[in-house]
Amino acid sequence: MNASDKVVFFFGCLGAFNGLLLGIYFLFLTAKKHLSGYLLAALLLVLSIRVGKSVVYFFDYNLPKTYLQIGLTACFFIGPFTYFYTKAETSQIRKLPGSWRWQLILWAFIIGGVGIVYPYVNYPQRWREQIIPLIYLQWGVYVFLSVGSVLPLLKKITLRESIKPFEKGVLTIVGTVALLFGSYVCALLNISKGSYIQGALWFSLIIYTVVFTLLYRRKTHDLFSAATKYAKTMSDLPEAERLLERLLTVMSEKKLFKNPDLKVDDLARELNVSGHYVSRLVNDKLGKNFTRFVNEYRIHEACHILSRPTHLTIEAVGDEVGFNSKSTFFASFKKIKGTTPSVYQQSMTPDL
Repeated sequence: MNASDKVVFFFGCLGAFNGLLLGIYFLFLTAKKHLSGYLLAALLLVLSIRVGKSVVYFFDYNLPKTYLQIGLTACFFIGPFTYFYTKAETSQIRKLPGSWRWQLILWAFIIGGVGIVYPYVNYPQRWREQIIPLIYLQWGVYVFLSVGSVLPLLKKITLRESIKPFEKGVLTIVGTVALLFGSYVCALLNISKGSYIQGALWFSLIIYTVVFTLLYRRKTHDLFSAATKYAKTMSDLPEAERLLERLLTVMSEKKLFKNPDLKVDDLARELNVSGHYVSRLVNDKLGKNFTRFVNEYRIHEACHILSRPTHLTIEAVGDEVGFNSKSTFFASFKKIKGTTPSVYQQSMTPDL
C-alpha cells in the first residue's frame, strides 16, 4: 500500500468510525428522544458498517467472507431506515407505525435466513450472482421512495423558499444515501472502477461536514421536526390533505367521538403523528378547535338517533354519543343546531 492508498484508507475508515460515533450520539446522548432520532441513529450505524467493510475490502481482497456477509446484511437495512427516517420527518410521524415494524422484522427474517442457509463463505457465487443484486434492488426501491418523499422540499428550493434546519438534514441524508447507492451500483456493474471507494469517501466527507456543523452550532434541538415550531399554517406541511382525509375516515368509521374522554393525543396515536400536529391540522384546515370538531360528530350522531323511533331518553342519547353530562349535550346541541334536542326530535317525528 503506497502513501496515497494509506491516505484514502485512513480517511475512509475514519469516516465510517465517525459515522458510528454519530449514530451512537443520536441514539443515546441527545437530550430529547424522537422517533426520527432513533431512525437516523440506526441508519448511520448500518451505513458505517457497510462503508467500513467496503474500505477494508477495497484494500484487502482476502478479507474473510464472514465480514463481507456482515457488511451486505447491514446494506439490506440502509434503504428501509432511509425511507422511514425521511417519512417520519416529512410527515411528522412520532410513533413507529406497525407496517414499518413488520417490514423490519420481515427483512431481518429474510436476510438472516438467507445468511444461515447460504452463508457467503460457502456460497460466494450465489451471493455475487443472485443475493447481492437483490439486496441492491431492495435498496434502490427504498431510495426511490425516499426521493419521492422529499420532492416537496426540492420544490421549495426551486421556488427559492426558505427551508428549516431539519429539512436541510433530511435532504442531506437522502442525497448521501442516493450518492452512495449510485457509487456501489456503478462498481457492481463495472461502470466505474473507482466508484466503490469513491462512495465511501463521499460518505466520509459528508459525515465530517455534519460533525463540524454540530460542533460549530453547539445545538441539535432543531435538527428534527419534532423539536421544531410548526409554521403558522399547515399549507407547507407535506401530505396534510391526505392526513386530514385519514382523520375524517377514522372519526367516521371507528366512531371515536363516542369516547367521552377522547383527547387529541388519542387521535394522534391512531394516525401515528403528534397531538400538536392533529390540533393544528383541525385548526388550520377545518377552521375550528378540537372540542368543536369532536362535538360536531357527536351532535350529528345524536340527530341520526333522534330522527328515528328510539326508546332512549334525551339524556341517554347524549350519553350514547359521547357527552359526559346533560348540560354539555344540551349546550353543544343548541350551539351547533340552533335548537334543543327535544324540539329537534319533535320536528323530525311525523304526525300520527
